[in-house]
Amino acid sequence: MKDASATLPMRHCSVLLCLIFLTLQGACPQRIIGGEEVTPYSIKYQVSIQYSNQHYCGGTLIHPQWVVSAAHCWRPSYLIKVVLSEHDLNRKEGFEVVSNVSKIIVYYRYSYYTFDNDIMLVKLERPVQLNANIQVAPLPNEDTPPLTGSTWCTVSGWGVTKVYSYYLSPVLRAVDVDIIPNCQYYYYYRITQNMVCAGSYYGGKDSCQGDSGGPLMCNGNFEGIVSWGISCANPYYPGVYTRVRNYVRWINWIIENDVSN
Repeated sequence: MKDASATLPMRHCSVLLCLIFLTLQGACPQRIIGGEEVTPYSIKYQVSIQYSNQHYCGGTLIHPQWVVSAAHCWRPSYLIKVVLSEHDLNRKEGFEVVSNVSKIIVYYRYSYYTFDNDIMLVKLERPVQLNANIQVAPLPNEDTPPLTGSTWCTVSGWGVTKVYSYYLSPVLRAVDVDIIPNCQYYYYYRITQNMVCAGSYYGGKDSCQGDSGGPLMCNGNFEGIVSWGISCANPYYPGVYTRVRNYVRWINWIIENDVSN
């Protein structure tokens, strides 16, 4: 997993500790390494999920009233807020839109131990007004080409920027990564059909602690959710993402059948 909560110290584990954790519990939580600050408000679907007014996970706006994040980012809905049109976490820039959360739906087959099905839907208290800084991310559909080793993607977030650092990036950052096929060989066959790996064969580019729940965008579509990995930016352990295209039908069904206010 890749959140920055103080209640999840394993977010910041070494490769050795992660291997122990992977054996005993299933996986190690995840982070932006090797990227750069984005133009403010250019990633219009990115949200910051905050607990006690502190960022701890990312998310992706996919509907004016719904955000997708990682299930391991779950907190009681009354304790968190979603901030849209955010760039610098340390400054009030005047464009932020802060929303309470009315409901959180964790995918019913999510496994805390293996991080399989690591996805949840967050319903905002009321629909947000789409504008120049806030837009929804396109979901893949049945006609979207499959993800291959030649697919180029971008991951974004406020996660730590150095391995073994505990300090989040104050500004939104992004890095370009490649889809890494057959990554089950790196992770002892713990990669399921609901996961996809992305990073660099040479290391140095990855998501990290604090980026959990954030978007992996490939060819303009929302294809992945920052989920877990061993250490950060390691050439032998690419980042692991929830494969969004496997859940589009579930996402649409939840939104279409939700009758709550």
